[in-house]
Amino acid sequence: MKGIILAGGTGTRLLPLTAVLTKQLLPVYDRPMIFYPLNTLVKAGIKDILIIVAPEYSGSYLNLLGSLLRPFGIGLSFMVQKEPRGLADAFILGEDFMDDEAVTMILGDNILEDDFSEAIQTFEKGGRIFAKQVTDPERFGVVEFDSQNNKVISIEEKPTVPKSDFAIPGLYIFDNRVCKIAKQLKPSERGEIEIVDLFKAYLASDELDVRIMQGAFFDAGTIDALLEVSNYVKNNNFNTKFHPDIEKALEAYKTEYKRIASIQAKSKRSIDLMS
Repeated sequence: MKGIILAGGTGTRLLPLTAVLTKQLLPVYDRPMIFYPLNTLVKAGIKDILIIVAPEYSGSYLNLLGSLLRPFGIGLSFMVQKEPRGLADAFILGEDFMDDEAVTMILGDNILEDDFSEAIQTFEKGGRIFAKQVTDPERFGVVEFDSQNNKVISIEEKPTVPKSDFAIPGLYIFDNRVCKIAKQLKPSERGEIEIVDLFKAYLASDELDVRIMQGAFFDAGTIDALLEVSNYVKNNNFNTKFHPDIEKALEAYKTEYKRIASIQAKSKRSIDLMS
């Protein structure tokens, strides 16, 4: 199983914050947002992860994440998405990375509290999506499903009259056929290849199932949502539930950053004294 984090996009709903920093590197309480989807994949045992980023921020991701998790056997690769072409484009860009293996993709601005280890590790073929009961399903992709066997009946994108109150969060599992299917999709009216069309392709062959989420789910794409999830993380100690390898990596990063900062400060003082 490979992992993909989609962290491109423009983040226009978060302006002016995203005028200087990409959305997925904005802070969610005590760490950049990207660490939350990264944690979801690492907790599920995924060791090979591709992060798809916008070109203007590729250096920022490399500076932060570069070899951060390599000492723990977790490989991070990076790929630039030159222009947003829809969520399904991630599987076209990531085809060589996947190398005929199954993949779990998570959106870089989706913060999920549940542990998805069982759902990911038991996946065999087809497609698997997740559903979270919400009060405003018309804002999301909505799934209608048979609760007896978790088979999907219908999927609608932001319906005016939803057939259920279960939204589809940004975590998806597919077998390696997803790359070929994504290439065959036609762009929607907004010029993008849509993730919902991938769902429907697997649904048409009766190979799409759904798992119910119980924990919190945040789409941190607005100012209010960013504040809400930061408060939730603080009030529920969410930041203490990260995988130990990520916590160790973060501590090592902070220690090294302080060491380099101390050397730079001493060097500057020496130059000042000499002048």
